[in-house]
Amino acid sequence: MENNDFVKAYAPATVANVCCGFDVLGFALDQPGDEVWARKTEQPGITISAIHGIDGLSVNPAENVIGVVAQKMLEALQVTHGLELQLHKGMPVGSGLGSSAASSAAAAFAVNELLGSPFTVQELVVYAMEGERKASGSAHADNVAPSLLGGFVLVRDYEPLDVVPLGVPLELYCTILYPQIELKTSLSRSILKQEIPLKKGIRQWGNLAGLMAGLLKKDYNLISRSLHDEIFEPERSVLIPLFKQVKEAALQAGALGAGISGSGPSIFALSASQEQAYAVRQAMEAVYAGSGIDTKTYVAQVPEQGVRLVAPSTIQPALPL
Repeated sequence: MENNDFVKAYAPATVANVCCGFDVLGFALDQPGDEVWARKTEQPGITISAIHGIDGLSVNPAENVIGVVAQKMLEALQVTHGLELQLHKGMPVGSGLGSSAASSAAAAFAVNELLGSPFTVQELVVYAMEGERKASGSAHADNVAPSLLGGFVLVRDYEPLDVVPLGVPLELYCTILYPQIELKTSLSRSILKQEIPLKKGIRQWGNLAGLMAGLLKKDYNLISRSLHDEIFEPERSVLIPLFKQVKEAALQAGALGAGISGSGPSIFALSASQEQAYAVRQAMEAVYAGSGIDTKTYVAQVPEQGVRLVAPSTIQPALPL
């Protein structure tokens, strides 16, 4: 990393929506996550020299989110030299844990550091959103913002973009159960109704406000009462096998609340302690035992910090330094 010509960044997975915060709320996990390695090259343009940890992703920088993010940043800064990038996927794709967001956030942070930090971390959100546009067709921020900023993040508006970091006012642990089935975001969104009854809307707004208040007042009980999705979960949950049973098991095991992570199929549960989170994991796993569906589970803390630099160890340069 001499002369600031070689950096590597780690960006964590995220949980978006958080029950009542559809498209406006997300929080970071301390693991799993993705790493992006970057260095300057004399040759103009962007090269993705290697992708580790997963098969099938394109090394064409115009077709991979890390290349798209880096190109947008170079254009904004009118940089004439080139970049070599490598990606290490440390998290599953299509899991509802913000996989493309983690790659996008790590790329934005690595490139920013390499170029002398011309942008604040919060300013990087708009560039990381371009990776989300490439991945899903929509430049949304509810995954990339917490991956970059850590903790809970509220996306108040997009016109103009208004991202509000809430931090981690109190200790929270998240249990994630990922049933390894394919669930496309496009399908998960297509079944949602475009209009909602006023009564349900009022209850949803109350829950979101209650969740915000519970975080800021450090009130676990209020958080628990507010972790309820009145509108979207009833429609989306039918696409996730055993969802209702898993959620009920998590609540019976002491979770503050549980719901769909992003567009699924992962299911998250929040707990007030690590010990409780592991007990919740055991209860959630028991529901899927014998179902014939493979699962992955994680227990992660909600961290204060999101993206960060890491020592160059996992990824090695493909080209001579």
